[in-house]
Amino acid sequence: MPKPDVDPTVPLQLSVDRNSPVPLYFQLAQQLEAAIEHGALTPGSLLGNEIELAGRLGLSRPTVRQAIQSLVDKGLLVRRRGVGTQVVHSQVKRPLELSSLYDDLEAAGQRPATHVLVNTVVPASAEVAAALSVAEGSDVHRVERLRLAHNEPMAYLCNFMPPGLLGLDSSQLEATGLYRLMRAAGITLHSARQSVGARAATAVEAERLGEPEGAPLLTMQRTTFDDTGRAVEFGTHTYRASRYSFEFQLLVRP
Repeated sequence: MPKPDVDPTVPLQLSVDRNSPVPLYFQLAQQLEAAIEHGALTPGSLLGNEIELAGRLGLSRPTVRQAIQSLVDKGLLVRRRGVGTQVVHSQVKRPLELSSLYDDLEAAGQRPATHVLVNTVVPASAEVAAALSVAEGSDVHRVERLRLAHNEPMAYLCNFMPPGLLGLDSSQLEATGLYRLMRAAGITLHSARQSVGARAATAVEAERLGEPEGAPLLTMQRTTFDDTGRAVEFGTHTYRASRYSFEFQLLVRP
């Protein structure tokens, strides 16, 4: 059930600094985004209407509208006819480290779920064979999954593994993450080689991920190695840019 409209009885403190060089709409948008990220505004919560928020904060209605629209554009809010402006979710921010999307979503309280689309053995393409260090045309295991959070599509995951690495039952793949299954099978994940990119969604990808055709998608390719240096997985993934971002830390060389 949707949560009640934000009003003065809700413990959500919003304020703006008129002496700050930061635009007022941006100050408000930042505070609302922080409330969503930290759980003060949970998925399904309704914001008070623009007039109410403007009155509470002493702002003009266009300023409030601009703040709300910026969060609509980020995919954090949605305007629903007859309902109002509603919190959809917080954006998932994934650190660039050797972790699984399932674990990252679970740690962020995003209620991950998985639909297994393909679970079969196929001949290795040249690209897959090179990544896994197997002969081109030899058998490899192919798994395609749609990963969801709060019942919304988040990412399409396509993974290839050497044959006989571990049993991959579809029910297990829908219940947990691939890396968890590998660790449970005694595989020690050690390192990975990864590249991140972006492109526009094709019609098929758009339908699969619930985005309009041409919407921006984040892409990732990763080859994962165990502690013996063996390639145990090659993945090609696409993520909704409106719901997902990668974070990493940059260090200055001494």
